[in-house]
Amino acid sequence: MTATRPILIVGGGIGGISAAIALAKTGRPVHVLEQSKEFKEIGAGIQIGPNAFKSFKALGVTDAVNGVAAFPDNLLVMDSVTGEQVTCMPAGEVFQKRFGNRYALIHRADLHSVLLDAARASPLITLSADKKMLSLHEKGDVVSIKMESGEEYEGAALIGADGLWSTVRQTLVGDGKPRVSGHIAYRAVLPISEVPKANLQNDMVLWAGEKTHLVHYPLRRGELFNLVAVFHSERYEEGWDSYGDPDELHLRFKATCPAVRGMLEKIESWRMWVLCDREPIRDWSRGRITLLGDAAHPMLQYLAQGACMAMEDAVCLAQKLDAAKGDFTSAFLAYQQARYLRTARVQLTARLYGEVYHASGATRDLRNAFLKSRTAEQSIESMAWLYEGM
Repeated sequence: MTATRPILIVGGGIGGISAAIALAKTGRPVHVLEQSKEFKEIGAGIQIGPNAFKSFKALGVTDAVNGVAAFPDNLLVMDSVTGEQVTCMPAGEVFQKRFGNRYALIHRADLHSVLLDAARASPLITLSADKKMLSLHEKGDVVSIKMESGEEYEGAALIGADGLWSTVRQTLVGDGKPRVSGHIAYRAVLPISEVPKANLQNDMVLWAGEKTHLVHYPLRRGELFNLVAVFHSERYEEGWDSYGDPDELHLRFKATCPAVRGMLEKIESWRMWVLCDREPIRDWSRGRITLLGDAAHPMLQYLAQGACMAMEDAVCLAQKLDAAKGDFTSAFLAYQQARYLRTARVQLTARLYGEVYHASGATRDLRNAFLKSRTAEQSIESMAWLYEGM
């Protein structure tokens, strides 16, 4: 019987596991298939806007997230050349009062572990690692997928949560390789004891430079310090986990102020990834197959919303399926209709922010003058479209 077939989810990252939890809460069996040898997240720190806490509540993981997150006092933008403060957005009680939730900083692996624990606690969720999908086929009320190992799985529906290089997306959309931004990110994590005193603060700090920027902030209840250095480069390597070249990094940041260079000098080994996204689309569902998270709407990291959007997708999808009483085709269409304008706005705004952070010359001066002219309240209100939404 179709009712006994699980919903198949390809991809066991933050979005895929969130979808499994959300769907299981509606009483539906789910099978998550992850191509890696084990369920884990690579990367370091990520920022979590107040909007994400609505998803945490729906998924039942708020307390667990609060237990591993750090909560900054402020979101600061600094000029990395002059060292001057450009703007300060209070992120503590002011955010709580305005948006109902705080702004959080969390290690990607910690967030994934919280979600994985919740998934493992559900009898309706099956988790299978080392399962790389090769192809899929939809016939009637059954979706079947074939794995690299030769195994085949059948489900009542299929959700592609397999990221930027999504195999499921290529079957549905067929738009080829992602768009390369020309920006490279180097990331590293420091023990809090090794952070220079000048940079040791409970804030999310962004140092905006010319074709460069550095972000740093505390993680894991303040035990660690996360660094992400971004610069323009023609270098291109697929994947998230290549080693970066420290010499190239220091060359790109040589014109920055001592506070920036001092942080970069603390790191001996960096991991790097090339920043990519795709053009926004309005259609990412077909019959009983749909996309979620980066598979549907990959975005640059400049709004810090990739994980947030994936979790919002998961909650929305489960709600639409429940409302449609299990009619997958209509539910998946309603889900994409509810999500595509919001996610497209985030995709395009993130691109714009990347240019603003890396501005030079008169554009840099205009950026600084504009941000300095705004009050804290105006800065906060400028983000209401994002942080109030779901």
